[in-house]
Amino acid sequence: MQTSMHYSCFIQSIVLLFIVIFSVPVQCQLDEDLYDDTCPNLTKLVRYGVWSAIRNETRMAASLLRLHFHDCFVNGCDGSILLDDTSTLKGEKNASPNRNSVRGFEVIDDIKASIEKVCPSTVSCVDILTLAAREAVYLTGGPYWSVALGRRDGTTASESAANEQIPGPSESLPVITAKFTSKGLNAKDVVVLSGAHTIGFAQCFTFKQRLFNFKSSGKPDPALDSSLLQGLTSLCPNSDASDNQLAPLDPVTTNKFDNVYFKNLLNNSGLLESDQALMGDSDAASMVENYSKYPYQFFKDFGASMVKMANIGVLTGDEGQIRKNCRAVN
Repeated sequence: MQTSMHYSCFIQSIVLLFIVIFSVPVQCQLDEDLYDDTCPNLTKLVRYGVWSAIRNETRMAASLLRLHFHDCFVNGCDGSILLDDTSTLKGEKNASPNRNSVRGFEVIDDIKASIEKVCPSTVSCVDILTLAAREAVYLTGGPYWSVALGRRDGTTASESAANEQIPGPSESLPVITAKFTSKGLNAKDVVVLSGAHTIGFAQCFTFKQRLFNFKSSGKPDPALDSSLLQGLTSLCPNSDASDNQLAPLDPVTTNKFDNVYFKNLLNNSGLLESDQALMGDSDAASMVENYSKYPYQFFKDFGASMVKMANIGVLTGDEGQIRKNCRAVN
């Protein structure tokens, strides 16, 4: 009887040990040094690819950062946004937030090709995209943060999920915050990651309602700075022909990653409705003011939030695959 009890306790201990081992958060399965032996020049190859792309077109830095964001917010960071449509797969490239908007696919393709030459079937497309986003920020004057690696590429994509899960430029702060919290992020991450709009551009159709018919009033958004309003109405006249014109998210230091975005918000010069909405919430507005004064704090927090975002729903171990071509499942 006693032996039976000891054996039962032993079995329970083993089961408990397995539970502890396999309940470790997925971040612990990622490793900054993962490719040190199998692809030692990985970071250099990614940095050179991003540097070349930015040298050719400065706007590409923001595009790569946005590409990473839109990938992670749809069922996790799995490279699903990179997949082309096929007869059996309806991908995310033609979802409303992405169609004729998300870009940088060719840059990731080129970097992947250069890596495949020296490290075939080793580095996932999603790890490349994650590193490319970090390099895009760093090469435009922003912070540098450590990126743990080992994400695997997904084998599916979802246009409907992209339509539902990606925050929109005209959505209210509570709606956007809810989308962030559903991904394990929080209200602070909303403010911090909105700071990515310190670089890049937006198409006129994403904010034109603020210029001419804010909330169906037939008038401009009263919160919009008058001088900015004048410049935007000239750039984006009230006709469909101007929909795809580009306006800088930060007209002061458009191509430099800094904290001027937050200073713009204090001056009612946020371009998107979702940007300026941060000032309508006391907690968010307090963070905006803090980051406008302390750029190093913003840089530190931005890196931390990017690490959190890059760990959303990742595939590791035997999950997913290492795609040979980022546009197609093996």
